[in-house]
Amino acid sequence: MIKGGIGGSSTKTGLVFEQRLDFRKVLEEIKGYKVQGDQIYFNGQLVALLVGKNKLYKEFLDKRDLNWKIIISKKLLPDEAIYVYSSNVLHIIEMKFQSSAGSVDEKLQTCDFKKKQYTKLLKPLGIEPQYTYILNDWYKQQCYNDVLDYIESVGCNYFFNEISLEFLGLPYPYR
Repeated sequence: MIKGGIGGSSTKTGLVFEQRLDFRKVLEEIKGYKVQGDQIYFNGQLVALLVGKNKLYKEFLDKRDLNWKIIISKKLLPDEAIYVYSSNVLHIIEMKFQSSAGSVDEKLQTCDFKKKQYTKLLKPLGIEPQYTYILNDWYKQQCYNDVLDYIESVGCNYFFNEISLEFLGLPYPYR
């Protein structure tokens, strides 16, 4: 979205973000979606669970009797995480919004390590992690081409300003 412009509402097939917008709020703007607590419903059917930050450990891994401390040495706290029941995938979503060069530039290069850590963490549960960045237009500059290529080369994903419901494996309303 353009800084200071109009936007931030959901599209028919995707979730559009301006700065750090809560997934819960974005989803609730899409016809058919309702979020109760951390549970995501589409047309009354439970389809996913929001488990970002510490909820990943307290409300997701602990309920599955998984002791993360014996698997990885340090907690990873995703900006957002969405567990989609139908695909058995945990989408790790990191949102990076910049308007000038800074330390976030180098953080983009950590996706391979973090994806490997999430893979190791979730392996006992048979859950596949997908590691994805949502980036703003700042990262469309030519100087980021190499890092964006790297992100894809290590099996991670990135999107600019939005992420599609289809990519997440979530149902979307038809016209």
